[in-house]
Amino acid sequence: MNIEEIGQEIVEEFSMFDDWMDKYNYLIELGRDLEIIDEKYRDQQHLITGCQSRVWLSAEEKEGRIYFKADSDAVITKGIVNLLIRALSGQTAEDIINDKLDFLEQIGLKDHLSPTRANGLSSMVKQMKLYALAFKAKKG
Repeated sequence: MNIEEIGQEIVEEFSMFDDWMDKYNYLIELGRDLEIIDEKYRDQQHLITGCQSRVWLSAEEKEGRIYFKADSDAVITKGIVNLLIRALSGQTAEDIINDKLDFLEQIGLKDHLSPTRANGLSSMVKQMKLYALAFKAKKG
């Protein structure tokens, strides 16, 4: 599946909930489902700056696709990064760089986060795109 198709799935999942308390609970659930990052990546080098919570992100490329893993010390943030990983992990660098992640707007996530969490979301997206740029540049 491409990023847009995965994004549409996410939009459909969030549309099942009537209010934002239910959507927050769903994010918390997603946070609990996040695959734990290897301890060696829980360091300063993998820490995303600009997040209220601590978020660690690692990326590796296999066969032209980028795979992300992450962890956070806050459950809602874990849920948010899990959404991003779901959409972007396993995609090509080009697709990650060029996708606008419209599903984030469609589910209203940015509108319902505190300003510091919204900044954190932007920082997570930026870091994932930077990883993609780095892998693309490495290929030449």
